[in-house]
Amino acid sequence: MMNTTHTKIALLLAMSASMTLVGCGDGSDGEPGNPGNPGGEPAVSIQELNLDITDVTYQDNKPTITVFATNENDLPIAGLTALEVKKVVQLIPAGASGAGNAAQWQYIGSQDAFTDLGNGKYTFTVNVEGFNPELTQRYNVISSASTLLDGISTSPRAEITEDFDGEGYSAKYTKNIVSDATCNTCHAKGESIYHSYTDLTTCISCHTNEMAIEKDKVQVDFSHLIHNVHNNAKMYGRNLDKSAEAAHAIVQDNCTTCHIESEQLTEWNNWTRIPTMETCSSCHTDIDFKTGQGHPQQVDNSNCIACHNASWTETLHTSAFSEKKAFINQYGMSATLVANKATADDKSATLSVTIVDANGTAIDATSIVSKIQRLETITNVGPNFPIMGYNPSPGSGLAKVTKDLVKVGLLQTDVTVADGKLVYTIPSLPFGSGDTDTAFSFLGLEMCNDGSQAIDCADGVATTSMKAELTHATYSGNAPSYRHIDSVNFGSCESCHGETFELHKGYHAGFIMTEQLGRELNGKMTVGVDGCVTCHTPDGTYASGANQGALEMKLHSVHGEQGIIKDCTQCHDDFNLDAFKVKGALATSAGLYTTPITATCASCHGFDDISQHATSQGAIVNGSYQEANDAAQLETCFYCHAPSIENHTQVKL
Repeated sequence: MMNTTHTKIALLLAMSASMTLVGCGDGSDGEPGNPGNPGGEPAVSIQELNLDITDVTYQDNKPTITVFATNENDLPIAGLTALEVKKVVQLIPAGASGAGNAAQWQYIGSQDAFTDLGNGKYTFTVNVEGFNPELTQRYNVISSASTLLDGISTSPRAEITEDFDGEGYSAKYTKNIVSDATCNTCHAKGESIYHSYTDLTTCISCHTNEMAIEKDKVQVDFSHLIHNVHNNAKMYGRNLDKSAEAAHAIVQDNCTTCHIESEQLTEWNNWTRIPTMETCSSCHTDIDFKTGQGHPQQVDNSNCIACHNASWTETLHTSAFSEKKAFINQYGMSATLVANKATADDKSATLSVTIVDANGTAIDATSIVSKIQRLETITNVGPNFPIMGYNPSPGSGLAKVTKDLVKVGLLQTDVTVADGKLVYTIPSLPFGSGDTDTAFSFLGLEMCNDGSQAIDCADGVATTSMKAELTHATYSGNAPSYRHIDSVNFGSCESCHGETFELHKGYHAGFIMTEQLGRELNGKMTVGVDGCVTCHTPDGTYASGANQGALEMKLHSVHGEQGIIKDCTQCHDDFNLDAFKVKGALATSAGLYTTPITATCASCHGFDDISQHATSQGAIVNGSYQEANDAAQLETCFYCHAPSIENHTQVKL
């Protein structure tokens, strides 16, 4: 955090110094000013650095560009020290470099020397080679995180890339196939991925086909590299030792995950119109075009479009996913869970499941059972702090109830069909008072199909995980308690994983993320991850806490390990801090437990890093279940900490 009192003076001094560097001359009145230049107070703090290329002029085919820097309040920033024009590239149109070739960016120059005008504006004059005024020119500007001229103030990193025509006006044509916004559905905005760079256009400006030819490495070209790092067909990286296993599991070779139709992207469908050897070989690794292995021999891209026309290419790469989505939408489920209470001691509950068609109309289960690979149910008690563990909780003897109603086309033991519904009675549930008055069942459906229609299950038949369902019941007959769903933004889960991502398919029936897991909250349908706690209980999952399996930790640890989540706003709508009031101990190591606030925070920040501070505030870290559970409401974290999604390190002053 900056010292505001000193920063303002320092920035004014920096402005003064930079203006002196520009030159005050011999004390004369100087040249007339430029109307419209910013005036007034400079920025006194810089939480966010915004760059804009406001002007491009040419003298003897040499560009001079003006960059305007402002902070989060649109106040000008003077005194930047680490500003540079990283790349100047121009766009060679499709076919101009050879028949069948895609449009290609050509490097023509860079510049790290600039003039600070002292009013938030900086000018660069760039020496370029091969400038062609008939082509689109792209200027990639980067300001690294650095200290300003005053030696005190600091500025965060920022990047900007803008395209112009050869006379400095708006570009009439550019190669904009995928947007930064699409990348940012998975990758945190402003966070580096591989190098220190953060913007898609910066990556494209460096990873040109020209660079690939120079290095004799086709994988360096962006159109090849970007596919390579999102599918697991082969290794990538400088030493070809990096795997795209995690990214491939999410993207699943679905081209439309990234290639999204947009009015802002004039070339969004370029991927179907201009197939090239360089791009195709990033996924199709069994092909060697030059030798004729796996494909008719060819030495260039001149004949690609003769066979691979746009509609055929699109259909070939997207039909499986559109058919899968259409099949998933053919079926769904609705369910009820009812506490029976036949006698005073009866704590059984009956689960009834109805299979429905695309219109929500009930289907007689008898007619569809043979086509169900697996209908899995998982039941727990206490939505806010489930008391039935993946493995029995210490001393409780309670384990979550798992039951397959159907498996490989056959009804399972104790499952019947009544009035067209699948019915199973859970023998006993540990109903209690408060939160434990509510039991809840999560259902996953996996169906056999030929790609478009459900078919009878048999060895070798393809299966697809369908929509999930969640239902609640109370022993008292009163309204159920629900887990909060106003914290995690479920839409962000779907924006990254997609509409047909089959979560946990394999060991489980699996399910896709849909609105069926939602309910009305504050007058609108809200979708949460509350069903996930039927398995991801406070006691963890199969590793008994060693894998931080409780939902409060699992999402942080998994996405953190993958380097995907670095900003709370990526996933959170809000922080429901009141939710901790109904939570207890969370399993954080094999047989060991931690108080809930500390466990949640440590899943990102690390237990070793925060343990000493947390225990001084009443937390128990990796203690016994009884110790941590007894101390669950004694943590004093929120006496000082007031985390928000915009600033989770915020404290009360």
